Amino acid sequence: MAAQPFKNLLVISIEQAVAAPFCSCKLADAGARVIKVERPEGDFARNYDRLADGHSSYFVWLNRGKQSVALDLKQPADRAVLKSMLARADVLIQNLARGAMARLGLDAEKLKADHPRLIQCNISGFGETGPYKDKKAYDLLVQAEAGLASITGTAEAPARVGVSVCDIATGMYAYAAILEALAVRGVTGEGAILDVSMFDAMADWMTVPLLQTRGSGENPPRLGLHHASIAPYGAYRCGDDRDVLFSIQNEREWLSFCTGVLGRPDVATDVRFSSPSARTANRGELDAIILEVLARSTAAEILASLDRARIANGLANTVKDVLAHPHLRQIAVEAGEGSVAMPAPPAIRRGETQSYGRVPELDGDGDAIRREFANDMQDPKKAD
Repeated sequence: MAAQPFKNLLVISIEQAVAAPFCSCKLADAGARVIKVERPEGDFARNYDRLADGHSSYFVWLNRGKQSVALDLKQPADRAVLKSMLARADVLIQNLARGAMARLGLDAEKLKADHPRLIQCNISGFGETGPYKDKKAYDLLVQAEAGLASITGTAEAPARVGVSVCDIATGMYAYAAILEALAVRGVTGEGAILDVSMFDAMADWMTVPLLQTRGSGENPPRLGLHHASIAPYGAYRCGDDRDVLFSIQNEREWLSFCTGVLGRPDVATDVRFSSPSARTANRGELDAIILEVLARSTAAEILASLDRARIANGLANTVKDVLAHPHLRQIAVEAGEGSVAMPAPPAIRRGETQSYGRVPELDGDGDAIRREFANDMQDPKKAD
């Protein structure tokens, strides 16, 4: 069995959609008890689709191993349940609209004063300060606002990255910040107030194009399945109409590619392609040579030659292709009356077998949680 480093940790997550549930899911995977606080109608991600064996694909991905309690936090009785839970909690995660917690009498500074060991993580679109702090934010909007869409797609049009990268990045940063805060608390005994925004997360991921644009004064081009700074690095059509991708990272690989894959050692020393910057500047001419050679072979043949030349390569797979991919690791997570297969988390602890909790039904643990924390509500020594 896998170690559960957070088995004694109580996490309260007032969450919806993707970013906060992603963060709390990682804590649940590590053994923490995560109580997911939902609106009476439930996290709206429960209804995004019904494509995961009758369940929402987003919801089953992000909510395994949690308990669910439905609370109407505008009602004093339900708010009292939350306050009772927070009195015992180690971590609070929330991604409500900015100011919502304060309107409930649960602003961060008050919670810090009442519960100095509590680690609070506030997830938002644009943070707690700055001119955009009150703007609503969703993944696609932030992809565009942070410039990611401007460098994604083809020369003809920008595009959305096909998964919720802003939400996922924010959830990852939030998880890392909570782990750091837990380490600090282990030394000092003090909690923390953490603010993580989607815009800041994506701005960090955009550092390279931002630095390049500041240096050049020009927006980076959109190149589809080609790298903006390295050539050749991208997708190339073979004679059987399949696209293969490969990457040349240094001059040794460049020579090996020209001789072992193209069969054109003369191209390696051509002045137009004799350095990384020259190859990038003359990308169009280089691509024409490559495509002419690849058109004579199948994708399988080209991949084999790339492997022999020890050039990094891959196929431009569809999602259906990946479902049948021989390297795809999967786990089964219980949901409803059955289970849903999904990709396994990427970190492997050697010699251990990880288990994953089931996906909760809306308010499926509500009665038990209310009974458990009612004792605290009635105890004047623990009352908020």
